[in-house]
Amino acid sequence: MSNSGNSGGNGNSVHVLVFPFPAQGHMLPLLDLTHQLALHSSLAITILVTPKNKTLLTPLLSKHPSIQTLILPFPNHPSIPLGVENVKDLSAQAFVPMICALGQLYDPLLRWFQSHPSPPAAIISDFFLGWTNHLACHIGIPRIVFSPSGLATLSLSNSMWRDLPKIDDPNDPNFPISFPKVPNSPTFLWWQVSTVYRRYVEGHPDSEFIRDNFLANIASWGIVFNSFFELESVYFTHMRKDLGHHRVWAVGPLLPPGDDPTTERGGSSSVAAGDVISWLDRCRDNSVVYICFGSQAVLTNKQMEAVAAGLEQSGSEFVWCIKEATTMQAAGEYGVIPSGFEERVGGRGLVIRGWAPQVLILRHRAVGAFLTHCGWNSVLEALVAGVPMLAWPMGADQFINARLLVEEIGVAVKVCEGPETVPNPTELAKSINESVGEERAERVQARATELRKAALEATKGGGTSSNDLEGLVNYLCALQF
Repeated sequence: MSNSGNSGGNGNSVHVLVFPFPAQGHMLPLLDLTHQLALHSSLAITILVTPKNKTLLTPLLSKHPSIQTLILPFPNHPSIPLGVENVKDLSAQAFVPMICALGQLYDPLLRWFQSHPSPPAAIISDFFLGWTNHLACHIGIPRIVFSPSGLATLSLSNSMWRDLPKIDDPNDPNFPISFPKVPNSPTFLWWQVSTVYRRYVEGHPDSEFIRDNFLANIASWGIVFNSFFELESVYFTHMRKDLGHHRVWAVGPLLPPGDDPTTERGGSSSVAAGDVISWLDRCRDNSVVYICFGSQAVLTNKQMEAVAAGLEQSGSEFVWCIKEATTMQAAGEYGVIPSGFEERVGGRGLVIRGWAPQVLILRHRAVGAFLTHCGWNSVLEALVAGVPMLAWPMGADQFINARLLVEEIGVAVKVCEGPETVPNPTELAKSINESVGEERAERVQARATELRKAALEATKGGGTSSNDLEGLVNYLCALQF
């Protein structure tokens, strides 16, 4: 193990350990929160990562050189290839093995605490690292959960892992699972329920460790959300009542500091950010649909063909960000652009392979709609930009997010759902045309504009998220080790 720089916790500052989960959608918002915390001189921060994830800290460390890094070797796991330390290099099914592997850091981390001359007075760790609450209790310090998902998702998650809903027929993927204890009493089909929970019900060997992780989140001292009160007020009120305390903070939307188009937050791209913006500059206001399914989802070739056909039929301008197959997926069966597609759409479409400067794209005046998997980071980025969404949830918390966006908030229209579903190109083209240009739905656009204003107000001084962030910092500053 290594610890760069000085020991942390100098002077009268309170030393805090930040421990992100190594997946882009989890790591980046927690680093954005760390940036906000580092603006307060009363806090000394150490971030724990494994060796190959250290480069993701570079933008943050360049702004805050006082932040220390704790580098612990990534533990071996039979389901994770050697050398892989980030979920982006695996399939979505790798989350459970990654959670289990990182659990092996308990003893090395405990030894680091015991040998540190000025150890942290608190731990802030991702909700997939629930075991850190046991470590915190052993040491006698508070652990704060960081949720990169919204309050609606965590409300359902807490209910699910406590009550353990079952299905009558394990072979029926359409069996309805109800959550009567959660606001609005949502119901989801079994195949829409988190794969992590379905593995538990199926009795996988690591199941009890996984459940214990989520129960440890419920038992933790506090929880901080990348969300804002005006978006999920009913779930915020429910969460405080459900947990039995008020140490619940909604501090979002957590977005990257500044708008530097050269910043590569998640990786390299086939098109420079400046070139993307120049291309958009040539387009009319609200005329472009932006398509991106996040850092995990990779479309099958049949899905790729359907999306391409829908874009061709729509005649609309578009920017399509395409993620290529991971090492766990069969080469040639995922993420392949149909032959001749780019030539046929000519200058009205831009295809990006790899990482896209999504925040900059969504905030551009030319973008009128966002075809998205409804990952929470993408949702918040769209809301801040005031861009309506075309929802295609595929897994994890995305079905919950889509329900919130479509049924409760009215800022999105569902066009497809499921990781294997192939959309109808004609229907997709119709949805695209109704979302951009002169045909766009005024009601959905009005709600997007309202929520953009609410999101921006929340993060300003005196706003709900700004106040919650200040409250979190005040709690941390009051800690004594």
